[in-house]
Amino acid sequence: MAFLDKLKAGLAKTKNAFVGQINQVFSAFVRVDEDMLEELEEVLICADVGATATEEIIEALRARIKADRLTERDDAMAALHEILCGMIGEGEPLCLDNTPAVVLVIGVNGAGKTTSIGKMAARLKEQGKKVAVAAAETFRAAAIDQLAVWCERADVPLIKQSEGSDPAAVVYDAIGYARSHNSDVLIVDTAGRLHNKKNLMDELAKINRVIDRELPGVSRETLLVLDATTGQNAIMQAKEFKQAANITGLTLNKMDGTAKGGIVFAIKKELGIPVKFIGVGEKIDDLQPFNAAEFVDALFN
Repeated sequence: MAFLDKLKAGLAKTKNAFVGQINQVFSAFVRVDEDMLEELEEVLICADVGATATEEIIEALRARIKADRLTERDDAMAALHEILCGMIGEGEPLCLDNTPAVVLVIGVNGAGKTTSIGKMAARLKEQGKKVAVAAAETFRAAAIDQLAVWCERADVPLIKQSEGSDPAAVVYDAIGYARSHNSDVLIVDTAGRLHNKKNLMDELAKINRVIDRELPGVSRETLLVLDATTGQNAIMQAKEFKQAANITGLTLNKMDGTAKGGIVFAIKKELGIPVKFIGVGEKIDDLQPFNAAEFVDALFN
């Protein structure tokens, strides 16, 4: 199944709740007017688009209606489609310019961090890259074992130490492995907790110092994995992590399990961080680069 088809299937809940209600709003009004915009505003907020993003969308649509003298519902719907695409912006690819490039992956336990790493590793390997994974999330019971299962599925090597080891020491070993085996990408699993931001900041700072020392000038990404089913809580988590780490991109998981896919618009507006990957299933090939046009098309078509 092509990813666009998977995306459409995975976003079925959001499409039914989000676009389905938008269609109801447009169908309920004979003409495009302020009453219709008020109803549309309520639908967007209920879909977890967020108050700030919703206000921007409605204002943009109101301006388009006035400037283009839109009176037909289909024309207004088309304008909304364009506005939503523009608000998300295009997804940005991973920066893997020099080797071994490093991708740090963070996120709270349960967001799908481990599965995302396995899926990402498999995808990069399919692209012809040599991938290694470092198990630097050493404080959660069974985290290393779970990661080992996904690395086996992706058929990529896992560099690990015993549970409770210093994460920076694991990264040091993994860099040595990546160098000696000419790896193109080193994915680092780390930071699965937020209860103490100082500890998180200290851990990431130590890891980054090791990377700076061992791989000066290396391409580096810090991806935050979020669970889309948690809605506005995902945004709160992202804001907390943003204070502790220089996040370069987001992986939005479990989009197939929520009716509130509007969270994508809220995240873009409130955080200004690009969504780089989107997950719509549990299979190893169900994580794909985020494409704004495909995402909105999957909702509307």
